Amino acid sequence: MQRQSTSAARVSQAARLSVAPMMDWTDRHCRYLHRLLSQDTLLYTEMVTAPALVRGGALHLLDYNPQEHPVALQLGGSDPQELAQAARLGAEAGYDEINLNCGCPSDRVQSGTFGAVLMKEPERVADCVSAMREAVDVEVTVKCRIGVDDQDPEQVLPDFLQAIQAAGCQRVTIHARKAWLQGLSPKENRDIPPLDYDLVHRMKAAFPDMHVSINGGITSLKQAQAQLEAGLDGVMIGRAAYHQPTDILAEADVRIFGAGQVADPIDVVHKMVPYVERHLANGGRLHQITRHMLGLFAGRPGARAWRRALSEGAVHDGAGPEVMLQALDSIAPLAEV
Repeated sequence: MQRQSTSAARVSQAARLSVAPMMDWTDRHCRYLHRLLSQDTLLYTEMVTAPALVRGGALHLLDYNPQEHPVALQLGGSDPQELAQAARLGAEAGYDEINLNCGCPSDRVQSGTFGAVLMKEPERVADCVSAMREAVDVEVTVKCRIGVDDQDPEQVLPDFLQAIQAAGCQRVTIHARKAWLQGLSPKENRDIPPLDYDLVHRMKAAFPDMHVSINGGITSLKQAQAQLEAGLDGVMIGRAAYHQPTDILAEADVRIFGAGQVADPIDVVHKMVPYVERHLANGGRLHQITRHMLGLFAGRPGARAWRRALSEGAVHDGAGPEVMLQALDSIAPLAEV
């Protein structure tokens, strides 16, 4: 699947605001929806493991719609040559960036010696980055934590950033929490370890030539703007962008990128109809798409009825876009809200 990549300059600019890679959530249907809400925000795939691509031949995991650009592929792995091969497959598929996951704390990821556990091995991460950069022309980036377990973030994070920068990584996203590899579940690791935004800002000051994005606990565009105004290069938003996509993305092009226009989620639903029809024609099910649309009208009158109509109607055999359109009857036009 050869695609045309977006220019490196546009991808770097798009990284001012990005939607975090989230397992089971940011699949291609979710990303297509998000792209209709924002033309400029950088979108990420779910994490795809390098072994699945290289040893398993699961190239279907690279499928996406060309309208998703700018879009980045996140890889999980720890073997430099295997990651290089996986990165090459991603670049050949047309992804605009290849990102290495050094932040996921799940047991499954740890057993594969990748994710947040790699914070303990900056030299290995540097070798991975170097091998990936040699294999592809698109930018290779890293997403990491501030540290893991009993590490001192003030010490380990600068060393980690220095190692990956020396290997050629010029853009990093830092989840501003530690990851506890023992004792906390992946869900708890997203909430319990305290946030340290100040440390991320100090890292930007210490590495002025790196593009530094912050992640963790940011739930509004206002908060994102504050981080950018304080000197960071980018902000990555996760769960809030998924559960309240309109709140985060509909005004992003205007407020974060100074271009475009505010998207109307009602218009977005209508624009999803041809996409849904193609998916159904290819043997897909409606709920595979609409599960990502439940939060489109979060906070607006009729939102609960919208969610119920999709949740109950989309799972039936033969359900089509009429389910979405009928569910819109419960939503008041934006001008009336």
